[in-house]
Amino acid sequence: MKSSAAKKRILILGGGFAGAYTAQHLEKRLGGMPDVEIMLVSRENFVLFTPMLHEVAGSDVEVTDIVQPLRKMLRRTRVAIADVEAIDLAKKQVRIRHSGLGHSFDFSYDQLVLALGAVTNFYRTPGLEEHALTMKTLGDAILVRNRVIDALGLADNQSDETDRKITLTVVVAGGGFAGVETAGAVNDLLREAMKFYPNLKEGMSRVVVVHPGEVILPELSESLGRYAEKRLGKRGVEIRLKTKVAGYNGEEVVLDDGTKISTRMLIWTAGITPPPLLSSLPCAIQRGRVVANDCLQVPDWPGVWALGDCALVPDPLNPGKFYPPTAQHAIRQAAVLASNIAAAMRGQAPEPFKFKIIGLLATIGRRHGVAEIFGWQFSGYIAWLLWRTIYLGKLPGLQKKVRIAIDWTLDLIFSKDLVQLPTLRSPTMSEAEQSSTESARQSGSAATDIRNSH
Repeated sequence: MKSSAAKKRILILGGGFAGAYTAQHLEKRLGGMPDVEIMLVSRENFVLFTPMLHEVAGSDVEVTDIVQPLRKMLRRTRVAIADVEAIDLAKKQVRIRHSGLGHSFDFSYDQLVLALGAVTNFYRTPGLEEHALTMKTLGDAILVRNRVIDALGLADNQSDETDRKITLTVVVAGGGFAGVETAGAVNDLLREAMKFYPNLKEGMSRVVVVHPGEVILPELSESLGRYAEKRLGKRGVEIRLKTKVAGYNGEEVVLDDGTKISTRMLIWTAGITPPPLLSSLPCAIQRGRVVANDCLQVPDWPGVWALGDCALVPDPLNPGKFYPPTAQHAIRQAAVLASNIAAAMRGQAPEPFKFKIIGLLATIGRRHGVAEIFGWQFSGYIAWLLWRTIYLGKLPGLQKKVRIAIDWTLDLIFSKDLVQLPTLRSPTMSEAEQSSTESARQSGSAATDIRNSH
């Protein structure tokens, strides 16, 4: 579908923070221009607020409260829910496909924004792709929650105490933000839910964090990492530093130091990589990511821009280094990129992206957290309260803010919800219709049985 001669199309690939916020800023700058069409292609019809993903896994908030529908967020953007099959920079054309349709569609563009995010990387570790859980999408968080609740029910019905402990053992690979927050949330869910299972008692569950570095949460200062390690240890979480997962067969995790941990649940948070589709592009690629300049342009390809997790954007404040793939950077890159696209369409020069990180926050379970904001360090309850206050403010959509606030209030008063969320179709059957004679006979037999019972 070619863009008409009267309209110029800005095509955004990716509906995460980078893509959705770029479209939102473009609406503000170009939404009133009838000769411009903004189009966004996304696999999901929502923006996922990833900082709260672990709260879904830990049953702290409702599943849909951390997602904002794209069509509610973007009122003047054409939203297409589909997979990107191919990108032809030379022809200025992108091929997309929806699984429910029989063929693909080609869309031309005048400006192209690459915001395809990243996918989980297992680094070819044996058994992980077949058996490990991940924490990247909403579906991942739902699956982790279901598996934890299922493990509680299974262990409650097992007679052997060793089997129970294996069932209630969870290994989390990766000691960054995702890994530490997931471990804290899962540990809280296991411990707080045990009182509802008569055959389980405190001390049966085990949560292990495996991290290759010398301290967890390496993005923060060492002192905050040590505090988080100590606090998690008090809550029963084991931290194994300078160690990597070497393999997993669904029953046993093997570490690179030879240690073996029997478990039915390994949650992998130790690595991401850009989507493989980008590697086929003719532009400069490093470490799988599209190389962009300081104005978020893709060099040698006019009208092509890149940002977010899939882009390497140079950091002028740290020469020779690139901005990290975080939501904080993606949101701010989106605002600058929208301004630059608007400027380019008016024949004006773009502006470079410059941003110094404001702060970093993490929750570590049981209403405790760690934070570093404008160089100030916080820990404990204050950091946890800061985390909730700041991220509640950043959550897109007033409706979602209210719902999360209600979820958190209820979480302070009541115990965690232990409902497993069904994701499969209910049982069905198909049989031939009974004949009228047989139906009458069965009805008559039932009536006789009722009379005889009296």
